[in-house]
Amino acid sequence: MGGCGVKLWNTLWRFVDVIMALLLTAMIILVFANVVLRYGFSSSLRPSVELSRLGLVWLVMLGAAVVLRRGEHLAVAEFSEVLLPRLVPFLRRCVYVVVLVSVLMLFWGAFRQMNANWNNISQLTGLPSALLYLAGVISSILMTMIAAIRVFNPDALLPDEKKNGAAK
Repeated sequence: MGGCGVKLWNTLWRFVDVIMALLLTAMIILVFANVVLRYGFSSSLRPSVELSRLGLVWLVMLGAAVVLRRGEHLAVAEFSEVLLPRLVPFLRRCVYVVVLVSVLMLFWGAFRQMNANWNNISQLTGLPSALLYLAGVISSILMTMIAAIRVFNPDALLPDEKKNGAAK
């Protein structure tokens, strides 16, 4: 990636981080307010449960893309790194091929569900149910970009501390 591409890439991920922080903050506020209203005043914000659920889905899906970008998904690589050190780059490429196929399947299913649910409007929030599936579409697009690049270069697009091995 060129200098402009790297800046754009890093800006995209900073934006994703900000969105995740805002979602988490909104979820905390909604749940806290709902608990206070429910136990303190025998009332509640009815849409808060649905909005919190929607926020959690978005947080998890965006978080999966962020973790893939950072190379922090759970992996047991001790055996391959000790027994087959020369095959590690090949094995990483194989892993990213599997990831790529998986996120393309996620995209296909989430995209179909999103299109099927645009007209299903929630009674509590007035939002389309498709917003749940839109999180899967966006997340799978982000993860597809990462996995497609890493099939050819397993260390590409990792944060600098991961490339240097300092985080291992």
